[in-house]
Amino acid sequence: MDMRALSFAAVLAITCFAATAAPAQEPSAGAIAAARDMLAAKGGNTFFDPVVPGVIESVKNSFVPTNPQLYKELNEVAALLRKDYDAKRTEVLNNVARIFAQHFTEQELKDIAAFYKTPLGMKMLKEEPPAIEQSVKNAQEWANNFSETVNSRFRSEMQKKGHKL
Repeated sequence: MDMRALSFAAVLAITCFAATAAPAQEPSAGAIAAARDMLAAKGGNTFFDPVVPGVIESVKNSFVPTNPQLYKELNEVAALLRKDYDAKRTEVLNNVARIFAQHFTEQELKDIAAFYKTPLGMKMLKEEPPAIEQSVKNAQEWANNFSETVNSRFRSEMQKKGHKL
């Protein structure tokens, strides 16, 4: 799973949780608008584009195993639902904007959006995902190497106690 997918999954989980959790203090309309602007500047809107079609596809696929003969018709209904429910993306984005507006002040959101619109902010958006991916890969390799060291040390310490692992 790539870092964008992981980020999307994390944000989606937060969004779903927030919809069921006790509501926090309602942020101002200005803060929510600033959060939407920040999400747009950060490219976050694109994370949510696959949510509605993904839900539709998932539900469609839940019917296929028990109704394989209806595959063509299920695809037709899915296409219809994707058109009918396309505007639901706005609901998801508004929920996410509300969540960010609960965690940041309106001014902080404006400042974050302004940063992502600068050349450095744009570079951050471009370079952060591969840097994170490389960092995770490096940390995994380091952990694997360290595991060998720890394994040897366990064996050595246990051998001192008269046990051979």
